[in-house]
Amino acid sequence: MQEYAMLRAFVAVARTGSVSRAAAQLHLTQPAVSLKLKQLQQRLGLTLFHRRPQGLALTPDGHALLPAAEKALASAQAFEQTASALHITVRGKLKIGTIVDPEFIRLGAFLRRLMQGAPQLETELHHGMSGSVGERVEQGELDVGFYLAPPGEGPGPQHPTLAFRELTHFHYHVVAPPGWESRLIDTRWETLAALPWIVTPEVSVHHRLLNKALAASGATPNRVAQVDQEACMLDLVRAGVGLSLARDALAMTERQESGLAVAGDVRLPCALSFIWQRGRESEPTLHAALSTLDEVWPSRLA
Repeated sequence: MQEYAMLRAFVAVARTGSVSRAAAQLHLTQPAVSLKLKQLQQRLGLTLFHRRPQGLALTPDGHALLPAAEKALASAQAFEQTASALHITVRGKLKIGTIVDPEFIRLGAFLRRLMQGAPQLETELHHGMSGSVGERVEQGELDVGFYLAPPGEGPGPQHPTLAFRELTHFHYHVVAPPGWESRLIDTRWETLAALPWIVTPEVSVHHRLLNKALAASGATPNRVAQVDQEACMLDLVRAGVGLSLARDALAMTERQESGLAVAGDVRLPCALSFIWQRGRESEPTLHAALSTLDEVWPSRLA
């Protein structure tokens, strides 16, 4: 802006007391700085400098205008910085697939950090099971999602479409109704499979983990009920309906608070991962989400 260029020349000469030094500071020629001073004085109808043997000195009018000129330049700089920031501000909508409970996936901390770093980004949450979240991310219905699978597997290490990042490892345990400790003494999978089981849909990690554990024995679980919510599953176990799988923290809590029996030497390893479509990492919304993971899960797995 021409007006601000004249103000910059005025302030630079006022500070340095010299057209030559001001020109060097502004990366301009001396005639260019002199011209801008002349234009400003003509526009204002005021004399801002008078010459002295050692250079230029401000007149009383120049002294009176200098603070206002400096303030105007500071405002102009702030304006330009804000305008520049708008070019890199992350905008749009990020559709996130969530699973299990918010505390386990650190959803609150994730969204808080994401909003701090990208305040103009809108998030949309869709809750489901690992398999359904994976399918929706693959189809582009969701941008990112949380996913459960055995360590190293994610949605498939060689999956052509989906990439994943493991965040933490944990275990699933076999849990049974209170008083069933004697029925869990024999923990061979063919024996456990014969007991009544509360199972989950094929898209759930429970289903995948249980099928993998039973594969070697060729056994199939004695299905007595199917549920698609973890809270409902645990409620049925408490009620004495049958066995199921529970994350280690839940299993230990339920054993202490509700008296559930836990098969002590049966542990199925699992990993919590974050998934997204390959090739989208450089998109601003995806980049913001992946960067936020490093803050929320600083000790994430390689």
